[in-house]
Amino acid sequence: MVVVMAPDATDEQIAHVTERVEGVGGQAFVSRGVVRTIIGLVGDIESFHGLNLRTMPGVAAVHRISDPFKLVSRQHHPDRSTVWVGPAGHQVPIGPDTFTFIAGPCAVETASQTLEAAEMAKAAGASLLRGGAFKPRTSPYAFQGLGVKGLEILADVRETTGLPIVTEVVDARDVTVVAEHADMLQIGTRNMANFGLLQAAGESGKPVLLKRGMTATIEEWLMAAEYVAQRGNLDVVLCERGIRTFEPSTRNTLDISAVPVVQSISHLPIIVDPSHAGGRKDLVVPLSRAAIGVGADGVIVDVHPNPENALCDGPQALLGTELRELASAVRIMPPALGRVDAGERVRG
Repeated sequence: MVVVMAPDATDEQIAHVTERVEGVGGQAFVSRGVVRTIIGLVGDIESFHGLNLRTMPGVAAVHRISDPFKLVSRQHHPDRSTVWVGPAGHQVPIGPDTFTFIAGPCAVETASQTLEAAEMAKAAGASLLRGGAFKPRTSPYAFQGLGVKGLEILADVRETTGLPIVTEVVDARDVTVVAEHADMLQIGTRNMANFGLLQAAGESGKPVLLKRGMTATIEEWLMAAEYVAQRGNLDVVLCERGIRTFEPSTRNTLDISAVPVVQSISHLPIIVDPSHAGGRKDLVVPLSRAAIGVGADGVIVDVHPNPENALCDGPQALLGTELRELASAVRIMPPALGRVDAGERVRG
């Protein structure tokens, strides 16, 4: 069961609902969004009905939810959500009315490389900067990222370019330090089912970009998002980045159908990562066009000033002609489908 509080509900009214639910042996998980606060209830449904929650001050609606994911379902939140990313005075939207272009280096290597990549991304029309300071890699001998030094580089580049930062966190113990530097926390495919990390990210107070696990079903992916929401954070953006199938021609198989499926059952925004799906720079632009065409709320791509010498995922990083083609696609296609460039809707 879910209790939807009115937009003007006070903290006292929210606490009163929580106390009544806990008074009959239930659990109440408060999640705060941009406009509304939602309280997810766990426990005996019949005992909750006896509380007459609908009549309590500050309560807008009470819904019985059949989906296993309660807080991220459209059953109680029919309108799709917009998540705002960035510091006060420069918040970039990701949601149903806009198209958000996120770009940057897969890994932060040096200050000059990161700044050059960020300037390339901004020139191409990106309104958010991606960059990895912590890198979970299949091989323990591969480049694992610069850690805190990488976060500091990203923060400096944000000051120079004005682009809010999206960066990955791989360990629950690092959530605090990453949140101090970043504007949005990314949970990568390898950590989609790292429940302790999901809960810590949910408590961080920062928006979360949640990538789909490489073998995860859509329901498992949404249940992972529920872990974040249950800890008080409804500002979650989903990212389809391809799933592992039998087909070896691409790095992963982009499940483009996941975009409309997710949008039909969840209010969360969903973007696409064509770089990690295809694994080749020649596939990024066509897959991006497909993502725009199917209604994705944005794309996140790798760019690098010198892909041949990149320490991580060089073959999929864009430069030159491919980046110009992508810039053209994200400039021309979204408006034809009723989308506005997110950079034009920045909230001051």
